[in-house]
This record gives sequence, C-alpha cells and structure tokens, in this order.
Amino acid sequence: MIVHPPKKVLIEAEVANSPLVKNLRERLPSAGFEIVERVSDRREADPEVLEIVAFRGRFIKTCPGTRHYCCCGYRILHFGTQCSLDCTYCILQAYLNQPNLRLFGNTPDMFRELEEELQSHPRRLYRIGTGEFTDSLLLDPWTGFSRDLIPFFARQPNAVVELKTKTYSVGCLDDLEHGGHTIVAWSLNAPEIRRREESRAAGIRDRLSAARYCAERGYWLAFHFDPMIHHENWRQGYGETLDRLFDAVDPGRVVYLSLGAFRFMPELKAVIQARHPQSRIPYGEFIRGLDDKMRYFRDIRVELYSFMVERLRKVDPDLCVYLCMEGEDIWRESFGFSPEEKGGLPAMLDRAVKERMKVGLHCDEWPLPSVWTPESRQC
Repeated sequence: MIVHPPKKVLIEAEVANSPLVKNLRERLPSAGFEIVERVSDRREADPEVLEIVAFRGRFIKTCPGTRHYCCCGYRILHFGTQCSLDCTYCILQAYLNQPNLRLFGNTPDMFRELEEELQSHPRRLYRIGTGEFTDSLLLDPWTGFSRDLIPFFARQPNAVVELKTKTYSVGCLDDLEHGGHTIVAWSLNAPEIRRREESRAAGIRDRLSAARYCAERGYWLAFHFDPMIHHENWRQGYGETLDRLFDAVDPGRVVYLSLGAFRFMPELKAVIQARHPQSRIPYGEFIRGLDDKMRYFRDIRVELYSFMVERLRKVDPDLCVYLCMEGEDIWRESFGFSPEEKGGLPAMLDRAVKERMKVGLHCDEWPLPSVWTPESRQC
C-alpha cells in the first residue's frame, strides 16, 4: 500500500486558520494550498486534491441501522468523507455526491460537541467510531488528528473511541497517552479478496503487523470481517486469515469482532461494473432484503457466519463476536442464540467494553433513546 500525500489542498476561507490546516501546512511543505469561499459539492474527481471545509451539521451521528435488523448502537464521529483506497465494493461510491477526500476543518466545534454530549449523559457508555464515511487513519500522517482525538478520549470515563482502517498508518499513535480508551480496528478479508477487491489497501500481513504494534503499546483491538464475500475456496481463505490474525495478536487484546456478508444498495452494482469491470462480486446470488439492500441468499450467509463462529469459539470462547445488520433468525442459526436473549446487541458490546477494557464500569443508563426504543427492539 502506498498512500501518496495530497498535492493540492483546497480550503474554505472560514476554516483557513484552523488547527487542522496548520498541521497540514507544516506536514505538507510541497503541497499547493488554495483558499476559496466555498468548495463545491460536485467538483470533478482528483485523487491528488484534499478538501478542507466547514461542516455545518452534527458531528455525532447514530449508526444507520434499520428496524428489521439487529443494530449495534454505535455512534459515528463524522470528521470527513471519501476514501482513496478505492475498494471495489465500497458503498461510498454510490452514497456520496462528492468524489474527493474531504475533511472538516472546524475541529474545535467537533470537540465541543463531543464534550457536551458525553457530559450530558455521564452514566451512559458511549462507543464512538470514526470509520464510517472515510478511513480513520488514511490521512493521519499529515493531519495528526489522532494526536488530539486519542488523548481527548483518555480523559472520558464513559467513552471509548474506535479507529477503523485498512492501512498501517499507526506511527502517530506511538507515544500517546490513550488511557486504555482507544480501540484500533482493522477490516480484514480472505487473501484472494484482498488482492482482487482491495488492491490499494494494505496487505493482510501489514495490517496485522500494525495491529501487533498497537497491542504492544497497550491499545485494544477489534477486527471486522465485513464484507465477507462468497467465492471459490472461501473457507480456506477466511480460515487462513483467522489463523494469521491470532498468530499475530493475543485474542485477549481483542474487544470484539464483527461479521457481515456483502450487501449493497441496488444502484451500487452499476457503479462497480463501470468503475471496476474486472470485479465479479456483483454477480453473486442476491435477493433484496428488508432494508432494500441486495443480500446473499439466506443459506449462503448462514454458511459463512457459522464457519467463522465455529473457528472463533475454538480460539477464544469468551470473545464478543457479532453480526452486522442481520435479523434474529440468522443469529439463531449461526450462533444458537439471538441478541435479545442477552439483553440486545448494544448491551452485548457494552459488556465487552466493560469486561475487557474496564471502561464505563459505572455506566448503567439504559436504554439509549436515540439508538434503541421498545417500539423498535432490534435497532
């Protein structure tokens, strides 16, 4: 994986003097910087351009689940959009209306909103992540964002932050006071899928080396096999990645691990066909799910999950393993239980954080009104 530094930084005037822009000017001495009144949402794609804008919405969002599938109760810290790793299956291709990497320059506003939210519910445990609309660490060598974010969360008794990535950009995490409140997470896949569909991302070996590096410095870890893609010899491929994972890191350092079969908005198929004509993944056996996304047939999903669950239970029967956006029936067939039998999926993940990380031990506020309600018990 080679992530090239941006050659041009386009900055909205409102955030021209922000700490983020100051960092970029220091760490990108050869880049061209241009200040404009407003960055257009429909500029032509240019992989060498980074856009810095003033964000005017809410920085903290809830996981975009649906009432038909079990949702994790995750909170998203929205600090930027788009990703240049260009994985063939990436939903951002069809979801966002602007093609360039974009970061929000008004980070002081973001931290104020974070602090207000966390202090408003001191008895609530917050699991917050930054990897929903972009890769958490892709630009970290130049932004230094983690050097502000991680110490901030180290001071929060009721919150943890998850940084999800497909890179090995962990150098900025080396000497930070994280207080055991940061989870560094990697998306993983079978080796063949990594080569075919994630060609610009770091290799499996490099991701796991970075994970070991973080674990040695006291960070907690998580891993996400999502999307799992059904392909020839998938058992061998996913089994190999699992073996390499637990050869590299102690399972006791892993807070949780998620599984999710490939699913996509119907319009993404045409985008993949146009941008990645060599990819075969849109041509699997799919049906439209209750959330209107295309999903593998039920039997295929259960087969994928059951294989992984069996292997993971042999490694660490106490590891919190969960399904991303699946119904209770699929849970029962794959795990032998449903999340509702254990208090709901958010409660399962909260327990994993409390028991492994020892964070939020005194947090007991439940339910989370903005994530889970009795009228929508699965989300």
